[in-house]
Amino acid sequence: MTSVVIPVNSFDLVIFGATGDLAMRKLLPALFRRHAVAQIPEQARIIGLSLSKHTTDDYRTLATNALEKHIPADELDSELLSSFLERIHYIPNDVTDPEGWTELVDMLDQFPDRIRVYYLAVSPTFFGVIAHGLSNAGLSDGKARLVVEKPLGHDLKSAQQLNSDIGAVFEERCIYRIDHYLGKETVQNLMALRFANALFEPIWNAQSIDHVQITAAESLGVGTRGGYYDNSGAMRDMVQNHLMQLICLIAMEPPHDFNANAVRDEKLKVLRALKPIKGFDALNKTVRAQYLAGPDSPSYVDEAKNPESTTECYVAIEAEIENWRWAGVPFFLRTGKKLRSQVTEIAIVFKKPPHLVFGNLSTPISNNVLSIRLQPDEGLELELMTKEPGPGGFRLHATPLDVAFAEAQDTGRMPDAYERLLMDVVRGDQTLFMRGDEVEAAWEWIDPIMEGWEKSGTKPETYDSNSEGPTAAVEMMARSGRRWRKI
Repeated sequence: MTSVVIPVNSFDLVIFGATGDLAMRKLLPALFRRHAVAQIPEQARIIGLSLSKHTTDDYRTLATNALEKHIPADELDSELLSSFLERIHYIPNDVTDPEGWTELVDMLDQFPDRIRVYYLAVSPTFFGVIAHGLSNAGLSDGKARLVVEKPLGHDLKSAQQLNSDIGAVFEERCIYRIDHYLGKETVQNLMALRFANALFEPIWNAQSIDHVQITAAESLGVGTRGGYYDNSGAMRDMVQNHLMQLICLIAMEPPHDFNANAVRDEKLKVLRALKPIKGFDALNKTVRAQYLAGPDSPSYVDEAKNPESTTECYVAIEAEIENWRWAGVPFFLRTGKKLRSQVTEIAIVFKKPPHLVFGNLSTPISNNVLSIRLQPDEGLELELMTKEPGPGGFRLHATPLDVAFAEAQDTGRMPDAYERLLMDVVRGDQTLFMRGDEVEAAWEWIDPIMEGWEKSGTKPETYDSNSEGPTAAVEMMARSGRRWRKI
């Protein structure tokens, strides 16, 4: 199957924070790859802004170094690279200086009818400042689109303030809150699986599904980011955005149409149907933990340089959705650092048959599981019970039906999530982006859990580095008669 490339309209993409890690590691490589397949028109420009006093030639050198680092050499054709660099321009800019916008205004005014995309690859503390700076410079008209990255607030109050700050300048239809998980091919295939096939919808409910597991495991620790991470933690860094969005896509009702507001309306209903976890339940229905030192690696508190830290780098949650479709079906979430392997997976675990007709002739059967892998190898796997071949009796075993998406592509490479999402911004398609009320609804559910942890006065559990996580998470599952899938 060959991927179809549909060109987008000409645009000017302005990257605030153009010398930062996100721009160099994700944005420029994604744009180069879209350039390489001729999806970006020749006239489109990429305009980098930051405090650094670089010239355009200086910045093109930095971009070249970044591309050489993050893109395999066999993809980095010299002619392609040269033509891509010609798109790139750079303007030194202090966003806090009202007089510092003139050069950007002059450059954008060269093509006033183009789509304008402002990508804020900067700290959220500058989101409101930049939005108002764009407004004061006359650069925030209806054609302009604002892209913001997480963290989208530290709690509900700060998220509301952030939405207010950027919403005072840009209408909601022009704001793109990016979550790169939603750009992954597997996540989009989850929607295709549910709503483009008659096979699954009749059994996508509490009558057929026993429980759902969502795992986002990382094999690395916090490393040199320990000081930063200690102010956020796994709940804010992973659960509030990535894992909550995955719950929404699994549990949402079919939208009346595949458009941005219809999809996001259904996601919002899921968030509002989540059963609150407060008080004692914050300890009974959740587990938070920190990794211990390994033979050749420091502990979390050592990397955070805070021996008294109570910040979690592992979280497990038993969530419930209070509606007809999902009543009685637990959703188990877990995410953590320094675990056994790097894997992100959604597992839909179906109920066992109500009666085993084979009796003593067969071995015990296991649940059918639909596994949706986001990383490392994007794809789907459906575990079915089948008979072992041969005449040695009637023995059953689990047989996987595996679909690896990369193998289905002629290129053998899955496009990075940012490639899709950046082009969706240019198209004006908000389907895979979060709406402001979604962000606030997620915080409304998260805040009481964190308040419960704080009021309890308890410290996080601990777990061995390169393990499956804390024993308390296993015990939480065991209380319901279930167990985690292996990482």
